[in-house]
Amino acid sequence: MTQKLVIIGAGMASGRVIEHLLDADPAAFDITLFNAEPRGNYNRIMLSPVLSGEKTYEDIVTHSDDWYAENGVTCRFGEHVVKIDRDRKVVVGQQGEVAYDKLIIATGSAPFVIPVQGRDLPGVITYRDLDDTNAMIEASEKGGKAVVIGGGLLGLEAAAGLQMRGMEVTVLHLTAHLMDRQLDEAAGYMLRRDLERRGITVMTRASTAAILGSDRVEGVMLEDSTGLQADLVVMAVGIRPETRLATDAGIEVARGIEVDARMRSSDADIYAVGECVEFDGQLFGLVAPLYDQAKVLAADLLGQDAAFVPKELSTKLKVTGCDLFSAGDFAEAEGREDIVFRDPARGVYKRLVLEGGRLVGAVMYGDTADSNWFFGLIRDGADVQDMRETLIFGPAYQGGGASDPLSAVAALPPEAEICGCNGVCKGAIVEAINGGATDLGAIRAVTKASASCGTCTGLVEQVLAVTLGDDFVLPTATPVCGCTDLTHEDVRRLIKSQELKSQPAVWQELGWKTPNGCHVCRPAINYYLLAEWPLEYADDPQSRFINERKHANIQKDGTYSVVPRMFGGMTTPAELRAIADAAEKYNVPTVHVTGGQRIDLLGVRGEDLPAIWADLNAAGMVSGHAYSKGLRTVKTCVGKDHCRFGTQDSTGLGIKLEKALWGSWTPHKVKLAVSGCPRNCAEATCKDIGVVCVDSGYQIGVAGAAGMDVKETERLADVATEQEVMDLTMAFMQLYRENAKYLDRPYKWVAKVGLDWVKEQVVEDEANRKALIERFLISQSVYQKDPWAELAQPKAAAAFSPIANLMQEAAE
Repeated sequence: MTQKLVIIGAGMASGRVIEHLLDADPAAFDITLFNAEPRGNYNRIMLSPVLSGEKTYEDIVTHSDDWYAENGVTCRFGEHVVKIDRDRKVVVGQQGEVAYDKLIIATGSAPFVIPVQGRDLPGVITYRDLDDTNAMIEASEKGGKAVVIGGGLLGLEAAAGLQMRGMEVTVLHLTAHLMDRQLDEAAGYMLRRDLERRGITVMTRASTAAILGSDRVEGVMLEDSTGLQADLVVMAVGIRPETRLATDAGIEVARGIEVDARMRSSDADIYAVGECVEFDGQLFGLVAPLYDQAKVLAADLLGQDAAFVPKELSTKLKVTGCDLFSAGDFAEAEGREDIVFRDPARGVYKRLVLEGGRLVGAVMYGDTADSNWFFGLIRDGADVQDMRETLIFGPAYQGGGASDPLSAVAALPPEAEICGCNGVCKGAIVEAINGGATDLGAIRAVTKASASCGTCTGLVEQVLAVTLGDDFVLPTATPVCGCTDLTHEDVRRLIKSQELKSQPAVWQELGWKTPNGCHVCRPAINYYLLAEWPLEYADDPQSRFINERKHANIQKDGTYSVVPRMFGGMTTPAELRAIADAAEKYNVPTVHVTGGQRIDLLGVRGEDLPAIWADLNAAGMVSGHAYSKGLRTVKTCVGKDHCRFGTQDSTGLGIKLEKALWGSWTPHKVKLAVSGCPRNCAEATCKDIGVVCVDSGYQIGVAGAAGMDVKETERLADVATEQEVMDLTMAFMQLYRENAKYLDRPYKWVAKVGLDWVKEQVVEDEANRKALIERFLISQSVYQKDPWAELAQPKAAAAFSPIANLMQEAAE
């Protein structure tokens, strides 16, 4: 018989309970979910990247409205629960009562606000949820000064996010060093140093006396009478379990709602889970134990035996450029010994604390690659005496010397924990890989490993590498070039979050080592800027490869290749006549039909380029962009108009696609094809984007390749209409434009982000798809211009004279 289950709080812990229940028995409970926020479950761990601009709210949604609807969960979002009536077994909400057989309290925690004058002023914000995050983002748009009170995890993540959004940030911390509960003094010093290098002011031993202002916050006064200007004050000094509903209902509460090992409160029909819980005198603020609690609670509701056992916890900071890790007990005590490694030049510090032949604590800064291995030793209470001499160097050095780092991962037992947040062991990941989950996105979908805070992503990739062998290439995060230590991903994120809209702004704000970049980074930065700011940034031709500057492909003898566009591979007698006339007029030695269904005029002299462009323009032809990082061709077959096997108008669709997409700059070249039936004469299944027409409509594939790598497309969607093909193709192009690393073809990019994520953004999320199309059309309004028409002017001939060419090449 279906029971009525009411849940108060739609956070990560209760969300995991619902998942376990639905996986085990979808019909067991009629679930009603209350949430004071006007939304459902999202990944609160990732609020910091939302604040910094690295992610959006949509990126961190765990359970969408559609998910709740599909699973029959009744949602009462934006509605506060007034009280719990235990005698009548009802929950009283602002909009009415709901009866329950079983009740789960998952009210989380409330931020602690220090009791000082001015704490209620507008502009004083706590940092716990999306509304707080949005309030900080809105405040940061006005610029100015921010003061963050609290130098713990949340405070530093808030400070980093606000600084990345352009605010001047000061962090106030009460004790002698930052994150004093998680770090020792040495690591705290290194963290402070790196934050200050980023432009964040850090003040330790700083006690807040009052928050100043009249209509809104204007400053902060410290106990030593130091005054600080502030347009925004963020309170991040700690949290307290939210227990008011439980207290009012007469449920036993100490610091939190007291529960037993089955997560039951003092009322046998009422459970509690998450940050509102107290178990055996302990409170819980990290996600890993919350997920363990959720699993136990779901099992008990289903009549299964389970017990919550707290585990050793570790801490990592989600601030770009500040890699730190701590676990266990690293306090000084009699009978303990320290192993310390310092490399000041690299900014690396490691400290291991041993007691009785076992590792009991670890602090690492600057190099945390081996943190999961050290954490496993602490958690398991492993005897490390035999590896004492090489312990500090990590798993790769055990056994007498350096070895392949992946060998240490290969040697991990199946029960070794890889993802602490979700409690996923190596064996579960290997099982998923053997079951077909062969990329990071698939591993996340099947096991949830690396799906929460993401700090175990590298280790998950290593498990993939050792399991798949030669079939897996471990991604590497390499800098853009020697001018910077930033990766392509870092640069793209910072251009957006810091609103950098010119190359000089990038060189200055991101600390480029070379004043004006180099031949490697300038094309990439030029592309990232024009992709992000199409209406504000002007394309810099001198930051493009020579073919893109000349709008023709240079050949080995110094002449050029000219390829006019033939939409969908179609042409006319008039166009063919114009091409023949141009070939004769300019003594073109070679006329070649390309594999992309176009005609290539090879051997055109540089000084003749403007004139031959003008002649082809006069015949109605535009540049085929055979040289560009953009759309090259849309190859088609003749389709149903001529072929007896054709199912749709493949030629017409190909022409529409090419006319919509040409001219858009992309990270690399893009090739499309439309085949009129599954016989696939246009070879659509090995293109960057390929459409195969079938009786019921169209099969859209992406991420194919037919060059040095040969790869079949992956199915993006099956649709019924041409308009759906157009919409999904434009949305996919824009998603690729906005997210891919420069010079990554679509198949390489999709392999990195996972096809499931692409589908979520392009196919499943209609609002996001429309937004992508809108941004694509804005970019097209700027850049869908024929460069031949712009440059095919009489005065342009001088710019392409042999002497001018030589002078330009020398300058480059």
